[in-house]
Amino acid sequence: MLKKILVHTRRSMKLFILLAFAIAIIAAIVIFFYKPTYSVTINGEHVGYTQSKKELQERINKYMDKNEEEHIAFIQVPNMPEYEICMLKRDVEPNDDEIFEKIKEEGIKYYRYYAILEDQEEKQYVATFEEAENVVNGLKEKNSNNIDKISIVEKYETELKELTTTEAAVASLYKEKPKVVVAKKTYTTYAASGSVNTATTTGGGAPSIGISLIRPVSGIITSRFGERSSIRSSVHTGLDLATSSGTPIAAAASGTVTFSGWKGSYGNLLVVSHGNGVQTYYAHCSKLYVSAGTQVSQGQTIAAVGSTGNSTGPHLHFEVRVNGVAYNPERYL
Repeated sequence: MLKKILVHTRRSMKLFILLAFAIAIIAAIVIFFYKPTYSVTINGEHVGYTQSKKELQERINKYMDKNEEEHIAFIQVPNMPEYEICMLKRDVEPNDDEIFEKIKEEGIKYYRYYAILEDQEEKQYVATFEEAENVVNGLKEKNSNNIDKISIVEKYETELKELTTTEAAVASLYKEKPKVVVAKKTYTTYAASGSVNTATTTGGGAPSIGISLIRPVSGIITSRFGERSSIRSSVHTGLDLATSSGTPIAAAASGTVTFSGWKGSYGNLLVVSHGNGVQTYYAHCSKLYVSAGTQVSQGQTIAAVGSTGNSTGPHLHFEVRVNGVAYNPERYL
């Protein structure tokens, strides 16, 4: 029994050795006539062979990421190659260059540039963000009227816009601010008649004047009695009532006009005396309707509101004086 097993084993070994030898001979023949390589297909189409899948793919990746052409940000390849290992006859050469050129033909180039927008509309294009910032700074330095409407947008497009220089973009976008024309203050000045006391003496309290006063105009109080301001050299001697230019001014009480005409910082001024040293002043008028010596009644239109003299806008400066001293008009109205 043992002898039969040994005979069977010896025959099996011989068969295995013969088989291994045959495989080795076949492998040697294959290696002699063929070489291992990669078959390359793009979108299902066979395009050739490459000896090194790694080197070819690195070449393609470099092409997509670091193209040397100016302004290109990256290149998109819609169909990447697929690789399958195979045996190629030794007399057939790999065609890496042809495969690479086919990849380049299908590549889509994306250009990077910067659009300068005015009010969200693209106006100019520059190559770099630094140039775009220089355009904005240039417009700021020139105090361009549209600087608040200027913005920058980074663009990636398959077509490159026509690029311009920083200087040309600034010149094209710059808008001069409209010149502010200050209208010259024009008014009629009236020749002075009569006499007037314009001392800045003021008093506290409210001495009895023996008459009742009405408000000469309806308006907004913009400056009260006793206030100080940068436009005055002393305290305010009256009450300012702002209203539109030309508004009729009524006499606060009956009396006699003792001054009518131009009086320095008061502009066109009317003074009405009511007896017992009581006077009312109406300043900055645009028009004077009565002259010195005229008798007026309470409520009679005697002048029109204006902005003459030391005035920043149309209003009536109204004073109440007793024996030349100015008192707070609000205590009598």
